[in-house]
Amino acid sequence: MLRVAIPNKGSLAEISAEMLYEAGYTGRKDPRDLHYSDTRNGVEFFYLRPRDIATYVGSGALDVGITGRDLLLDSHSEAREIAELSFGDSTFRFAGPAGSFSDLSDLAGKRVATSYPGLVGTFLAQAGVQSHLVQLDGAVESAVRLGVADAVADVVSTGSTLRKAGLDIFGPVILQSTAVLISRDESIDGISTLMRRLQGVLVAKQFVLMDYDVPKNLLDAACDIAPGIESPTVSPLHDPEWVAVRVMVPRADRNDVMDKLYDLGARAILVSAIHAARL
Repeated sequence: MLRVAIPNKGSLAEISAEMLYEAGYTGRKDPRDLHYSDTRNGVEFFYLRPRDIATYVGSGALDVGITGRDLLLDSHSEAREIAELSFGDSTFRFAGPAGSFSDLSDLAGKRVATSYPGLVGTFLAQAGVQSHLVQLDGAVESAVRLGVADAVADVVSTGSTLRKAGLDIFGPVILQSTAVLISRDESIDGISTLMRRLQGVLVAKQFVLMDYDVPKNLLDAACDIAPGIESPTVSPLHDPEWVAVRVMVPRADRNDVMDKLYDLGARAILVSAIHAARL
């Protein structure tokens, strides 16, 4: 059976479970369970701390796993990213006392507190900056005020938490992270099926089906507005001057596309959700 590592808690856990369910897999019913066998799909799920998943997969103990790109890079594991899953996004930045730092080079010889010493250490080394890393397990924004560090490197969303601690963001982005599928050997039986199913779920979340009727003489213009993944499906109607069109449209663009099609002359414009897909 394919051995899959899944986050057991945190921001990645719930969405990972939802995606796997939408992809046709069954998972644990009791959140305390650490292992579940989906015999129908030939998969064993192991529920682990997100930070440990790259280590288990990189060692070969498990075949494939879902974790954050940040955690993968921080682990220095032999596992590698094989697919981006587009959830759990986060941005890593440096921050320090207001007015104290303006450039990455200002960190030379300074103490930098972080929960991601592997990730931050590699970034600084590649930039040629030598700093002393202070490893903390969360809440790094307090490190400067308490005198443990001169600056911090942490996840930033709006920056409000850092500002409340009297810190300003500076320097380049360390990493744009997201959830990823990782493996040491993606040729293992079952991984390609898992990847295809998860990618089908991503397509279903990102696109909708749009159906509309349009005069034949406006079909080319309509297809320019909504060209679809490859090309629209066009079917004849009882009225020989009209055709029915079905096309996939990015979910975020659906209302704009509907307005443009209506202004062009299309009618009976309907939008439907996609529950699964294979492209």
